[in-house]
Amino acid sequence: MTAVATEETGVGTRALIFALIALACGHMLSTLLRTIPAVSLDLMAADFRVNPQALASLTSVYHFAFAAAQIPVGAAMDRFGVRPVSLSLLAGTVVGATASGFATGPESFAFGQLLLGVATSGMLMCPMTLAAKQLSAARFGLWSGAILSIGNIGMLLSSSPLAFVVDHYGWRAGFWISGLAGILVALAVFALVPNQPAEHKDDSSPLSQMIEVLRLGFSRPLRGLIALALVSLATSLVLRGLWGGPWLMEIKGLSRVEAGNQLGAFTIAMIVGPLCIGIVDRRLGRRRELVAGAHLVAAFLLALMALGAPHYAVSQLLGVSVMPPQYDLVLFVLIGLATSAQPLLFGMSRQLVDAQVAGKALAAVNLAFFLGAALMQSTTGAVAALAGLPAVLLFMAAALLIGTLIFLAYTSPSTSSPRMS
Repeated sequence: MTAVATEETGVGTRALIFALIALACGHMLSTLLRTIPAVSLDLMAADFRVNPQALASLTSVYHFAFAAAQIPVGAAMDRFGVRPVSLSLLAGTVVGATASGFATGPESFAFGQLLLGVATSGMLMCPMTLAAKQLSAARFGLWSGAILSIGNIGMLLSSSPLAFVVDHYGWRAGFWISGLAGILVALAVFALVPNQPAEHKDDSSPLSQMIEVLRLGFSRPLRGLIALALVSLATSLVLRGLWGGPWLMEIKGLSRVEAGNQLGAFTIAMIVGPLCIGIVDRRLGRRRELVAGAHLVAAFLLALMALGAPHYAVSQLLGVSVMPPQYDLVLFVLIGLATSAQPLLFGMSRQLVDAQVAGKALAAVNLAFFLGAALMQSTTGAVAALAGLPAVLLFMAAALLIGTLIFLAYTSPSTSSPRMS
């Protein structure tokens, strides 16, 4: 009702746009912070006197904390409103970034990552919640895409610009600059986001809400979506945020800035990809097949990238010692486009459940996305230590393949079960 009234009268439209942009900048800061290790993992590991693979596994603390905080933060927004929760999270982000920047060893760095995981867990939900309350369904669809695109700019900042900062001022500067940015975003939120009364839609405890979301996630209708969600976002985040940089620098011999340029192209593909997939989805009208096909293509492309390493199949087949970096650049862009089918899982979840549990279904998929990222990050650290970086890419390709096959099995029209209510 509020959204309709706002759009019909035009009152507050400009203020709402500025508020959404301010909150979306918080999401941009979140994506920047979670991808800093991609271009600085080697220097951080040297400072802490640990091997990069062990530190890579340690950075999964961020994703575990991020996933665990999703539902409590969502409940807090219902109880207290978007503005106070956003300001609290931004304050925590500043503290976490500062703690990570001043870390002296693996333990203190893990503590900083824990703080950042909790503090940034609601940076996407804050603008999404405000938009959902203020806009019609059609306008919300437009703004949800815009919010995601603004957020992914953070990954652009953590490519070449961050590589330049790390080369000239050290890896700690990335966290200190992020902390300063957190203060600026908090000031913008304080000035631009309205202090609306909270809506007490669900007064149950966060624990009971978590149990209900987990029950729904394990239910027969959503099981296939959850299986794919566990590996889908994890693959793109872990490749972009952790292993992409070491792969290009250690295996392909690129400098930090050159690697950052390639990761920047990967990020641009991740920004424009959802828009392209959305257009294809509307024209094709076969969402299940599109989601499965895109993820199978992504698995194949990851395997091709791995097999381009020295003495692997593609390199040997083409008679070269190692495939050139341009080969990886093309694959990064194509992987970014293929994995952009992830948001369609949200749309499928809403189709498979009744309206009264749609919100919890979305929360289950969102939780699977980030829990999967945490599991993938910690697991690939062990894989890298045991078998090297090509094995990491092959492992992620296999995970995507298995997740997609489970998705196809559980979403098959011949085996589909009644909608959840």
